Amino acid sequence: MKQVLISNDHGATVLKRRIKTHLEARGYQVKDLGVQDESSVDYPDVADQAVAEFKKGGYDFGVLLCGTGIGISIAANRHGGIRCALLYDSFGAKMSKEHNDANFIALGGRVHYHEAVEDIVDAYIDAEFEGGRHERRVDKLK
Repeated sequence: MKQVLISNDHGATVLKRRIKTHLEARGYQVKDLGVQDESSVDYPDVADQAVAEFKKGGYDFGVLLCGTGIGISIAANRHGGIRCALLYDSFGAKMSKEHNDANFIALGGRVHYHEAVEDIVDAYIDAEFEGGRHERRVDKLK
């Protein structure tokens, strides 16, 4: 079964539930490491916990959520081997996989997206890493 992990801080509890439901409908087993309410937590800690779990293996990708997606994506990208793409639309989602082989995506619970978040997530999921010249570039990030 396809597996994904999802984690969030207090700024994205509603968005987390929405994305989790969508991923499950697409056949993913979702490991939820995030908070369930709006009690304040620190996004670097949330990202660190998610990355540590991801590095154990077995996950297709991870989803990180905070108020804007910015802080949590920065925190995740501090870790070697993590390529977390901050997404705002389907085009960026598709490119993050095709060209950058992103293994995490980040979104914001307080962001007003111009398209359905589910469509953005689907664009990422449905894309495939193209390799070739992009692989050479991704290798330079390692």
